[in-house]
Amino acid sequence: MGRYDFRPLRVHQTATQLLNTERISRTPPWYNVVGSITPAQTLVRTQPLPHRHRKGRSRTKKSSKLFQPQMIHYEEDALRKEFFKDHPWELARPRLVIEDDGKDSQKTDWSRIEQPEKALSGESVVRRQLWLRHNVPGITSAQAYDQARKEFYSLRLEEDVERRVAKEEALSTGAYFGKSTLDIGMELEDKEYERWKEWATKEVTLAEQKQAAMYTGGGESEEMVVDSNPAEYEAAVEEVSDQIPAQGQSALGGAMIRP
Repeated sequence: MGRYDFRPLRVHQTATQLLNTERISRTPPWYNVVGSITPAQTLVRTQPLPHRHRKGRSRTKKSSKLFQPQMIHYEEDALRKEFFKDHPWELARPRLVIEDDGKDSQKTDWSRIEQPEKALSGESVVRRQLWLRHNVPGITSAQAYDQARKEFYSLRLEEDVERRVAKEEALSTGAYFGKSTLDIGMELEDKEYERWKEWATKEVTLAEQKQAAMYTGGGESEEMVVDSNPAEYEAAVEEVSDQIPAQGQSALGGAMIRP
């Protein structure tokens, strides 16, 4: 195509020709804008060069992934994943992620983990570890992680002591805080245990009743009951013999001979 690319200029001309020949029924929404403000570059995205985005040759051959953006990885992503894997309950702590002026990164100095305008969180450990890796010569990632964790644990312990002292001071002046989280959890656990105990008792009772019914006389056959009482068996045979005609008694007697 030479030195200059005139394809952006032809977009409006092509649309005009299609409108004049009535090959398109409606005027495109961008028609007037492109006519007054001509685009300075082509509207079609070209295939990104592999050496500008990733190392090595791209193995993607599907056209559907031709313009798919490349994955962006940051160094602190792995550090953040490692910390929250070891401390999952830190994710349950509420955090404020809104910045007032957007310049919080300029106000923080991660040469120390405690920041005057930033609450202590897992992100503090990540930033502190990253600072140690970049500014302390000869330190490994594991050593930086251990040092940042120790500083984090120390500050968390100080916060817990401050809360306990504040609660004791408030109680000494007549404050009442109600049930603690631990007390509420124990009550819920006790209720669930009693509900399970009642259900388990019913299940055990039903199982014992079924097992006892298998060994009682209620499930025995009539033949076993007659055999256990010879006198009743003979009386039953005589009663039946009186009711059956004489020609069938011989067959009945042969069939009712006790083994």
